[in-house]
Amino acid sequence: MSQAVYEFPLNEKVRTYLRLEQLFKQLHEVSNADQDWQYVRFIESLFTLLDLAERVDVRNDLVKDIELHERHLALWSQHPNIDLEALQVAQSKLQNLKDELKNAKKFGLALKEDKFLMSIRQRFFIPGGTCSFDLPNLHYWLRQEHSFKHQALSRWLGEFALMRNAIEVTLAYLRERGRFEEINAEKGFFQGVADDKNELIRIYCATDKGYYPTLSGNKYRYAIRFMLFNPEEAGQVAMESLVSFKLACC
Repeated sequence: MSQAVYEFPLNEKVRTYLRLEQLFKQLHEVSNADQDWQYVRFIESLFTLLDLAERVDVRNDLVKDIELHERHLALWSQHPNIDLEALQVAQSKLQNLKDELKNAKKFGLALKEDKFLMSIRQRFFIPGGTCSFDLPNLHYWLRQEHSFKHQALSRWLGEFALMRNAIEVTLAYLRERGRFEEINAEKGFFQGVADDKNELIRIYCATDKGYYPTLSGNKYRYAIRFMLFNPEEAGQVAMESLVSFKLACC
């Protein structure tokens, strides 16, 4: 049986984290580009990442979450069966990461001082705006050696290395807070009450049964409804039969 995990954030902060995580994955996929479209896709994702970093205060949220993880580790240290050596390594990693975040400049600041990137940025927001007649300087850049372009990609992405590391650590701790439990949704519908600490709902279900989950709600209460996947339908059609899935509240 084919399965997949769907993740639904319960607040704007985690929604931003997940979007950033996806952007970093996209950037990684095309960071070893050897085709023009891959380089263009990298730069497009980079501008999206820069735009998101400019609009939200990610650093302060990450520092607060890492401090929360540190408090949790301090509590775990009191458990009689805890691996203290592994715990101390984790605590040291979090402390170093927190210090780096507190001392770091604003994410992406150096990219805003890159004259080449800033000269082409606005055109990327225009549909089809990367044609050679729109951006002849970009197309000149694309004709350069791969080694030259890869150095540029590595340098640009390096400006977000600290953010990426902090996002990975924070989401890993968040996901580990929840354990999957078997749930039966009568007529494809399930309603739950979220704990005050819940920030993410994870749903593990089949992808070969013709349905997918949707979620609505907030940090207090949420509702999961399974919808039939039919690309020919103008609107969504809800499942009316029993759906078994796994749920983790993180």
